[in-house]
Amino acid sequence: MQQKSILLVEDNPDDAELASLAFARGGLVNQLVVVGDGVEALDYLFKPGADGRLADLPQIVLLDLKLPRLNGLEVLQRIRSEPRTKRLPVVILTSSGEEEDLIRGYDLGANSYVRKPVDFEQFLFAAQQLQLYWLVLNEPPPRDPSCAP
Repeated sequence: MQQKSILLVEDNPDDAELASLAFARGGLVNQLVVVGDGVEALDYLFKPGADGRLADLPQIVLLDLKLPRLNGLEVLQRIRSEPRTKRLPVVILTSSGEEEDLIRGYDLGANSYVRKPVDFEQFLFAAQQLQLYWLVLNEPPPRDPSCAP
């Protein structure tokens, strides 16, 4: 069985690199796909490729909130509004400590809200915990069979 990818939506190249290093150090075997803004995230999830087919959905989306062009909450709202992605696990991974962001994220259907640790070792620990729970322990929801792959 092919390993599912992880979609990391992160506009800060340093944070994306830190996440990549943390997941690699934690033994991640899944492909980590990094996109830099909300529009790119939606293109990855919904825009057909050159062959006219949609990409396989990732196992999970790690979504920053403060993104250019389309913010993370807008991305989450679109993910939850589409039958193909309404059950896709989305973890908000952000530096925002604003209660309004937390509440709005859960109201829009986030599965989890994690504040990015600033310290590398703490970030490494958080990434390992995310991997363990979402990629090993969690039983993902079934895909809606009426939706195209």
